Amino acid sequence: MLLMLLPDAVAALSALAHGHRLTVFRLLVRAGADGLPAGEIAREVGVLPNTLSTHLTILGHAGLIQSRREGRSVIYSADYDGMRGLLGFLVSDCCAGRPEICAPLMGLAACCEVDAK
Repeated sequence: MLLMLLPDAVAALSALAHGHRLTVFRLLVRAGADGLPAGEIAREVGVLPNTLSTHLTILGHAGLIQSRREGRSVIYSADYDGMRGLLGFLVSDCCAGRPEICAPLMGLAACCEVDAK
């Protein structure tokens, strides 16, 4: 796993240190790879389009979201590599040689397990 460097982690954490931006990021993580158009994000979060544009720009510069154009719409989605890089940075020194410290974190990823049935 590629870990973020300190300056990139600081930028990502700074971007998420705002209620609306954190809400947007979590919404896009839940939306999956298909993402959401800007108008839908604005309605879901309850912000004006010009305010949302600023938030999306900050999240994009922090490497947490990406965008693509589909016709006349811009679709935004979470950048899962960026998210994994930030999470990896945060827990890279977690255990200090004692895996029992970080073991509870593994349970948090249980929501992502694929049922093999």
